[in-house]
Amino acid sequence: MIKAPRGTQDIYGEEARKWQIIEQTILDVAKKFGLTEMRTPEFEHTEVFARENDSSDVVNKEMYTFKDNGGRSMTLKPEGTAGLIRAYISNKLYNNPEPLQKYFYISPVFRYDRPQKGRFRIHHQFGVELLGVSSPLVDVEAILIGLDFLRQFEVSDFTIYLNTLGDEQSRHNYREALKEHFKPHLHELCTDCHRRYEQNPLRILDCKVDAEHESVKSAPITSDYLTDEAKEYFEKVKQLLTDNNVSYVIDEHLVRGLDYYTHTVFEVKPNNLDAAQNTLFGGGHYDHLVSQLGGPDIPSVGFGMGIERFLLTLEDEGIELLDEESIDVYGIGLGEEAQSAMVKIINDIRIQGFAAEMDVLNRSLKAQFKSADRYNAKVILILGENELKENKITLKNTETQEQQVIGLDELEQVLALEIFGNILQDLEDIGI
Repeated sequence: MIKAPRGTQDIYGEEARKWQIIEQTILDVAKKFGLTEMRTPEFEHTEVFARENDSSDVVNKEMYTFKDNGGRSMTLKPEGTAGLIRAYISNKLYNNPEPLQKYFYISPVFRYDRPQKGRFRIHHQFGVELLGVSSPLVDVEAILIGLDFLRQFEVSDFTIYLNTLGDEQSRHNYREALKEHFKPHLHELCTDCHRRYEQNPLRILDCKVDAEHESVKSAPITSDYLTDEAKEYFEKVKQLLTDNNVSYVIDEHLVRGLDYYTHTVFEVKPNNLDAAQNTLFGGGHYDHLVSQLGGPDIPSVGFGMGIERFLLTLEDEGIELLDEESIDVYGIGLGEEAQSAMVKIINDIRIQGFAAEMDVLNRSLKAQFKSADRYNAKVILILGENELKENKITLKNTETQEQQVIGLDELEQVLALEIFGNILQDLEDIGI
């Protein structure tokens, strides 16, 4: 028996229904905030992700890179932002007369990493990118979009961690301070941190191996190296969050997992200790990724959310996504002619907008009733040979257990009353 590759999973049944709910909610949130969907290829030219001197573990250790039949180096996308930016440039979307362009994506991403709970080698991201305007207002809107998504599922037990990496001069000042700080301790740090020291010493602060090393705990903090302009920018971000009743915690060592961030960075994490490593969503501001990929110098801000991890958070918080699954109608045809006639009846019912199923195996009446129970059907239709000759059909309401024989020409009207009758009565009771 061939199994799914290590670090992958099959999604079906109730689990697939949960994904559909999440994806529909993403679409609803996107509509409210004016986000346009962007779908990009599952693989890109490697240079889209492996940019010069990138120190992130994603680029250095986790990418699926291969040569195609033409000898070109291709990479399965390890994150959603770079591919979206490539598409933004390729299609010259920066020429849109509206300066702020707002996109979202739902996409599989591929990372070769040790599989663990909530982390697969193929996992899925919901991401948002706001392109074209550098402003604290846009940074805050990105955070508000993510929070609105969480609100739809009544997820509330989390903390927002916030930091700033400042502008280019601030980042330069901070990098030099970190290099000076870590230089005498470098021999005590892991080999990955030796690479990070040369490429981007900020990444040492995010090292999982050396997180408890004294030099990491005592490292300089970003706020001491900000320019006046960067300080003013961050103060505005904080004020806007406060104005919108958004609480946050400043984390001076928050640097995020990729190298292109400037100014605001943020992570939203559940407070449940069992899920402490499961960031709900995280991202930040980046000024130069568009130009690094060959486009104009355009500022941006965005975030990414792992859907698998989000599902774990819902599970940890006891939040149920699924009601009991049901259909509107189950059709039972007794005999070959009645069964053939039931095919048209069920199809007409589906055209009317109802969810309907029928038996196709000509099983016994008892077996078909059991099948209707498994589908949790609201109404069961029973058509025998004699009823077919008389142009009639038996309708049973499974909630009231009432059963009636009606003409086939009455079916559409009676069916609507049987399925929506309780809803209509409830609306009438409250005066609507």
